[in-house]
Amino acid sequence: MSTKWQDLKELPKRHPRLFWGTMLGAGGLLYAKVWLPVTGLAVPCPFHAVTGLYCPGCGVTRAALSLLDMDVYQAFRFNSLIFILAPMLALYAWANAKKKRRISGFIVVFMISLTLIYGLARNLPPWSYLAPTDLS
Repeated sequence: MSTKWQDLKELPKRHPRLFWGTMLGAGGLLYAKVWLPVTGLAVPCPFHAVTGLYCPGCGVTRAALSLLDMDVYQAFRFNSLIFILAPMLALYAWANAKKKRRISGFIVVFMISLTLIYGLARNLPPWSYLAPTDLS
């Protein structure tokens, strides 16, 4: 009969996706809730640093932090694209699991197109409200 410690040691071998998903989630939570508040050192967006423009992912970290604090409104203001892509990603995973290749292919093309359009639009004056809000 195995002990609980031996079961934990076997987890990466038996359920690698569960193990690495948990490790990634724990690392992200530590980064968001411990590292950022203590040090104030965030990973800057290289695209924004070089060009001064907002990429489609600018504001995602701040949006995730807002969601951890249950502030959905502010998360939406930081990056509204994630609220569209997250359900689309779940739909893609479902279609892929059901082997509906045509639907999953369409979803991927739609998500990529939407991401490119969003990245372009948030840098144009008529849609500047899509840019992430300031930290102040």
